[in-house]
Amino acid sequence: MKGFIPQNMHPVYYIILLLVFMLGGFFVGNFISLAVLYGFFNYGLQDLANVVQNPADYPNGKIAVNLFQGISHFCAFTLAPVMLLLAMGFNLRRYLSPKWHVPALLFLLSALLIVVIMPVNSWFIDVNSKMDLPDFLHGFELWAKEKEETLKALTNYLTKFDSVGEFILGMIIFALIPAIGEELVFRGVVQKQLIRWFQQPHVGIWVTAIIFGAIHMQFYGMLPRTLLGALLGYLYWWSGNIWVPIVGHFINNGFTVLLMYLLQRKIITYQIDTEEAMPIQTIIFSVIATIGLLYYLRQQFKTVPAASGTAPTETNTIF
Repeated sequence: MKGFIPQNMHPVYYIILLLVFMLGGFFVGNFISLAVLYGFFNYGLQDLANVVQNPADYPNGKIAVNLFQGISHFCAFTLAPVMLLLAMGFNLRRYLSPKWHVPALLFLLSALLIVVIMPVNSWFIDVNSKMDLPDFLHGFELWAKEKEETLKALTNYLTKFDSVGEFILGMIIFALIPAIGEELVFRGVVQKQLIRWFQQPHVGIWVTAIIFGAIHMQFYGMLPRTLLGALLGYLYWWSGNIWVPIVGHFINNGFTVLLMYLLQRKIITYQIDTEEAMPIQTIIFSVIATIGLLYYLRQQFKTVPAASGTAPTETNTIF
């Protein structure tokens, strides 16, 4: 399909257009959310605004906010980049995954890597949570800590699953939809264009990771999110397949959602929201295992051929 937006634009214009499409997707998502919530719960526009602010004060408020969040995120982060690439005439599979036939073992090992690196990430969480900013940033520090606590309380409320159905819905909204959408945006478009702009893959990957860490608006969680973003960025750069970082992102989010559900059911006792680092022996083992997996994955991804029919210029935007 021939697109109506030129493909040879400067990377900055790609990213600006992406933001425009995402803004449009956000408004479309809000409209669809309003229609869905009115149909299911008879919530009008003013009701929706109040429910989002204070979901606990409304019957079905938690489910309503989760649906609103899921639909809005899907439209802004999944539909928007897809529509942008189609408007530019790209073949989605060739553009996003020039190496289409990645062996299942490499998908599994990429998912395992996300779990193996969690002890290392716990150290970054610990360091990040104990950061003291200079006096001239005291106001920002107070704001950041207050926002962190507010979002933490809201997340704990929204992820309190009273049934298996709510747990499955939570997996979709908090794990699956963000994994697909955020990887399409950050790895599928932003990282590819920054690599194309800087002509330095490492710079493109790390700048994208920093943006990924900052966009969540949680300063005291930025370090671990940046590390995750870089890890997913390298997996995409090496694999040439967008589904590899999507699977990794889903495992990261889904593992947390699963542990929260098991904790609520008293099947486990581990407090997953702790900001303390894991034991040093566990972290050392995690570092060694992570390095080993990264080396193996990089070597194995090199052997995966590009899909037939992939244009060289498309492949070069990834590698």
